[in-house]
Amino acid sequence: MSVRVRFAPSPTGALHIGGLRTALFNYLYAKKHNGSFILRIEDTDQNRKVDAAEDYILNSLKWLGIEPEEGPQKKGDFGPYKQSERKEIYTGEVVKLIKTGKAYYAFDSGEALAELRKEHEKKGETFKYSALNRNGLLNSLSLSEKETTEKIKKGNYVIRLKVEAGTTISIADKIRGEINVHSDEIDDKILIKGDGMPTYHFANVVDDHLMKISHVIRGEEWLPSLPLHRLIYDAFDWPVPQFLHLPLILKPKGKGKLSKRDGDQLGFPVYPLEWENSKGFKERGFLPEALLSYLSLLGWNPGSEKEIFELKELIHLFEVEKIQKGGARFDFDKARWVNHKFLANSDSKLILERFPSFFNVVGANVSEKRKLSIYGLLKERLFLLEDFKSEASLFFSDPISYDEKVIKKIQDRKPKKVLNFIIQILEKNIPASNWKKQLQSWGEKEEFPFSVIMQSLRLAIVGNLSGPDILVVCGLLEKEVILKRLKKLINYLNN
Repeated sequence: MSVRVRFAPSPTGALHIGGLRTALFNYLYAKKHNGSFILRIEDTDQNRKVDAAEDYILNSLKWLGIEPEEGPQKKGDFGPYKQSERKEIYTGEVVKLIKTGKAYYAFDSGEALAELRKEHEKKGETFKYSALNRNGLLNSLSLSEKETTEKIKKGNYVIRLKVEAGTTISIADKIRGEINVHSDEIDDKILIKGDGMPTYHFANVVDDHLMKISHVIRGEEWLPSLPLHRLIYDAFDWPVPQFLHLPLILKPKGKGKLSKRDGDQLGFPVYPLEWENSKGFKERGFLPEALLSYLSLLGWNPGSEKEIFELKELIHLFEVEKIQKGGARFDFDKARWVNHKFLANSDSKLILERFPSFFNVVGANVSEKRKLSIYGLLKERLFLLEDFKSEASLFFSDPISYDEKVIKKIQDRKPKKVLNFIIQILEKNIPASNWKKQLQSWGEKEEFPFSVIMQSLRLAIVGNLSGPDILVVCGLLEKEVILKRLKKLINYLNN
């Protein structure tokens, strides 16, 4: 049997990081086994559908480089790939269940059912539409054939699954083992809603079967639905695919799964791309390959200490047996560190070509060669590409303040004398690459510690003692800029 997996998001909003991880694991499994990765848009809930969400999902997968072989934009033999376009298919399939007595029409009004729920709540009970009471409710099992036909003509009905009482539903999950649920715990779920659209559960099972899905890899939140889905498969007498329910992605701290609110409060993205003025991983400066590498370790362990993986390597190593049951805690600092490693090991020229928007800060008049030199100097300091703006500011903006602790530390060492000597070197047009010997010789002659010389220079150029090699920085700055900053610090010290 060929491996066919699907990623089936609902277009009710932006694609969350949990959905990204699910898409990635489906993709890895398909590629590992030379199978097919399918995208299906589950848009049966038309009231909650967000118009821009479907394009957002497609663009997110494209940015990450895990695009499907089949889907709304890549037609295959099992389409349509949007549930809203498959209504006739669901109607035809549910008729089969009605004919075999596995489903039935229900005509109860919403008001009547709401009243029943209230009555049960008063008794401390939960109302269930099931084998225990369905013969006393308004449906095709309790009405005559004539009454049923008349009510069907009026069109105000739903179609429910007929769940037999007193049986045990058993189904296996490849991560969590055998799961057993008593059928009395499950009510007669609606398969087709009053508007003629299928419920998620019915459409999900029908589509997975008709699209020949071999493995259903989805989030843990769908685990409670697994017995119901087994009942629908059994009602059709269809083979059941292999199920794998992935662990939740948890908050960085505390209990519960990761949410957008956590990202807003703690200052990190939870979406791949920008959504409703909320920056995504892309806009913050994550490389897509770095994000995939980090996501792979949220719930999966390769069995080694290695933490940096290219996509091809992930495909080779991926094994579902190494997916953990427990939740995986999201760690933004770790994600930044992974991105940092990818940036440090990536070709600088390619980074500038792939992500030009992050380097516009250098200005339109800066040559590509100089831009590349600046990035090459700073890239070991970058965790996100957005960091380039602040790190590169020393090349395009004079210091607006000076570290007073440094000034107190060196003010008795005659820093102005050091700065004036550097001005002399500049006026002789000696390149910064030759300054070190000049400064060391002068320091020995004047009995100035070399550390004080370099601290004075760095303070003038940067305003503090942090940053890359100051002599390399000076080599990338224009002579007039260096002179201006040296004189500015001298004036500051005079005052």
